Amino acid sequence: MLALPITSSLYLRRLVCTSTCLTMLAGCTWYHREPLAPRDTSTTLTSLSRVQIDPATMPLPELAAHRFDPSDGLDVEEVAMLAVANNPDLKLARDDLGIARAQAFSAGLLPDPQLAVSSDYPGMEGATRAFNYGLTMDVLAILTRGPNKQSADATVAKTDLGLLWQEWQVVAQAKQLFIKALFQEDTLPLLAKQRDLSRRRYERMADAQRDGNLTEDTLTAALTSYSDARKLYTDAERATEQTHHDLNLLLGLSPEVQLKLVGEPEDAPLDENAVHDAVVALPRRRPDLLALQAGYEAQEQKYRAAIMSQFPSLTVGFDRQRDTSNVYTSGFQISLSLPIFNRNRGNIAIEQSTRQRLRDEYQNRLNQAFADVAHLRADDTILSRQLEQTEAALPGTEYAASNASKAFAEHNLTLGAYTDAMLAALNKRVDIATLREARAEQRVGLQALLGSAIPDAFSSDLTLTEAHAK
Repeated sequence: MLALPITSSLYLRRLVCTSTCLTMLAGCTWYHREPLAPRDTSTTLTSLSRVQIDPATMPLPELAAHRFDPSDGLDVEEVAMLAVANNPDLKLARDDLGIARAQAFSAGLLPDPQLAVSSDYPGMEGATRAFNYGLTMDVLAILTRGPNKQSADATVAKTDLGLLWQEWQVVAQAKQLFIKALFQEDTLPLLAKQRDLSRRRYERMADAQRDGNLTEDTLTAALTSYSDARKLYTDAERATEQTHHDLNLLLGLSPEVQLKLVGEPEDAPLDENAVHDAVVALPRRRPDLLALQAGYEAQEQKYRAAIMSQFPSLTVGFDRQRDTSNVYTSGFQISLSLPIFNRNRGNIAIEQSTRQRLRDEYQNRLNQAFADVAHLRADDTILSRQLEQTEAALPGTEYAASNASKAFAEHNLTLGAYTDAMLAALNKRVDIATLREARAEQRVGLQALLGSAIPDAFSSDLTLTEAHAK
């Protein structure tokens, strides 16, 4: 057998040690500083024109089948798509999903073995340097790896489904704000016309009162009507600004961005059979309910791991030793905890109680889902009936307003009577638009609860208010 010189052997060992250290360093993660941005990073009008959204990433079928093109304005589906892609809260939720996936990756890693090295240097002549090399492994950590990994994977599924449910809610909010913005855009001219008619009547009556042709109480009534109409218009202006703020905030847009909202989604009646089927399928299709189911499964695995941890903690290892008299020995070591006092009973009780709470939380959420759907369906019936009755009364008020306008133009009707007739027609149009807007928003809410089982309910009949606003 060929023996290497001492210097060559020492060089070889150093080379192996150096290579091992370099290999370990190559697998390490390096730190990189990432400073915060001290500026507003919201999407501007210029950057909005460059936004591209992949429909395949959308959480609902009607969005996945829609093309995003902001060049010609945004319809209700495009607003919802932009909300899903650019909402700040959803960005944080996706970061949370990344954390959950990293935790699942961590849970699947095997524990590192423990290496122990010790050396003794004797102070007497003729004695040999003693050493002790030991390698140990936590056996219990390996046994509980399976339940911990399954729990972490279920937590990832829960977080992912929670993100999907949050996307559904953001879609509903975006559509409701879209509806509200168009409603306000349509009704603001009607309210302005009401204000102008009331002001004109008040100014004429004020002139007549100064000439002694009108009593003070009649003028006061006209002033009150004008003040009310002016307040309604001012409140509508503030509500319009609030809607603009809320929509831009939801879409992650800069405050100065003024979106061009286009399109008139078709109003379709509720398909009761589709709604019923969607309600029956709620536990299998609602992301929040599925997320709770995944969370319950994660807790099941945590409870299982806690039960497994009640058994003695076992650590096994092997060692190689040499004493000062140059005697070599090899052996093994076992470290075993004695389950006398603790036995992990506290953690077992905690995980068991947590599992019961998650079970109750799921049942409560399911019951609430059924109750919310039933409430919205009943309220939709009431709103539809009220809208039908109000629309039936509109032709009469329109006819009366038309006759009053002709009579006033021919000087056969007083200004007060003319104004009352016109205001009655305008009020009826505003009532109809308000009811349509409320029903449309409510159906969007129902759509969010059922997961697009019903069509969008924003009526194209809002063109009625546009026609009368001219």
